[in-house]
Amino acid sequence: MDTLPDSPTPSTTDPALYESKPSLQYAAKVGLQAAAVGTFVSAIQNALGQHSHGASGILTRSGGTIGFFAAMGATFALTESTVANYRERDDPLNGAAGACAAGFLAGIRARSLPMAVASCAVLGTIMGTYDYTGREFVGGNESLEERRKRFFKRPPPTEFVPAASE
Repeated sequence: MDTLPDSPTPSTTDPALYESKPSLQYAAKVGLQAAAVGTFVSAIQNALGQHSHGASGILTRSGGTIGFFAAMGATFALTESTVANYRERDDPLNGAAGACAAGFLAGIRARSLPMAVASCAVLGTIMGTYDYTGREFVGGNESLEERRKRFFKRPPPTEFVPAASE
């Protein structure tokens, strides 16, 4: 079957081409990765704090940080993939919804509804914008080699002067 020249090309937002995401598997994976980051943050908190718990302070004193990071990561991933599966689209709104849910969770941990709503708005906006820009912090489609050549100075060409023989 031939396509018409003026027909639009299929995109990743086309519902006919959408591939469902495994929500629980994705949430577990991201939750474990976030728990690893939380363990690192907890270790930093343990090292900088003064206490008599020693190395076990990672779990006893600041262990809640590990669980909180894991919960935020899993909440983000589960919400993002659930919204994407429900809408059958892979676009920036999914990431914004996931970040909003994670931000709301952060505000609830602080026991402040205004902070929950503000965190939802801020994180949702940041993640939505990040996804909208193509998941890049720097613009343009130039390669790393092109950026490197543009960044570093080029040495001036040196002229070869033959040595005079006596």
